[in-house]
Amino acid sequence: MSHSHLAEMLDLDAEVLQEYHRDVLSWVGSLTPARPRIVDLGAGTGTGTLALIRQLPDAEVVAVDVSEQMLEHLRHRAGDAGVADRIRTVQADLDQPWPDLGPADLIWASASLHHMVDPGDALAQARATLRPGGLVVVTELDSFPRFLPDPAGAALEERCHAVMAELRAEAGLHMHEDWSARLTAAGLTVEAEQRFDIALQPPLPPAAGRYAHVTLHRMRERLDDRLGAGDLAALDAVTAGIADRDDLTVRATRTVWLARRPG
Repeated sequence: MSHSHLAEMLDLDAEVLQEYHRDVLSWVGSLTPARPRIVDLGAGTGTGTLALIRQLPDAEVVAVDVSEQMLEHLRHRAGDAGVADRIRTVQADLDQPWPDLGPADLIWASASLHHMVDPGDALAQARATLRPGGLVVVTELDSFPRFLPDPAGAALEERCHAVMAELRAEAGLHMHEDWSARLTAAGLTVEAEQRFDIALQPPLPPAAGRYAHVTLHRMRERLDDRLGAGDLAALDAVTAGIADRDDLTVRATRTVWLARRPG
């Protein structure tokens, strides 16, 4: 998937699922000290960074990502929002020894830890980056978004997602990890775990149609040599017209863990 399409998908996720993001950020914001220093791990296009800045107007954020293109996108968004002076970007491979990112009051890891080669090492480095009493927030995707409400469309999506899960496993991604155990093993104290079941019903804003289109298009690119010809043709047909449908839903589940470095 091209950088521009991935960036758009991440931005649309924040727009369409804004209620979920707002609930998580309000919860996290209530637990942070005044003038917090935050590190956003795997910041991507800046969805989390900018949301944290809006939620915590006295915060400063260090946004870290391996992709300089993503960070450039983030810097443009921060400039447009008038908050560039409160955000520092750092290009770094978080599977390597980290640059000096601390001290941090809050480390935000949204759908990023499953990409790490060794999540345990990343969490150990996160603990070392935190001030005593500092908080780590891990959010992970239990299920990726589904959009099609009709039985045939929903069945097609499930077949596609099953193959996507196989691809992620083959790539070594750490999906469905026991993150509570991982956090505890890194010397952090898990204070809360909450599952969010997202179920948006029509009518949805136009951005939801575009979100569905970009998401299914990305899936189609990945599945080109893994799905049967019939399912590929059906996926092409659904994707071509999905942005104009008025019956779409958005169904997903995400879990958030809060863990603290002992004081």
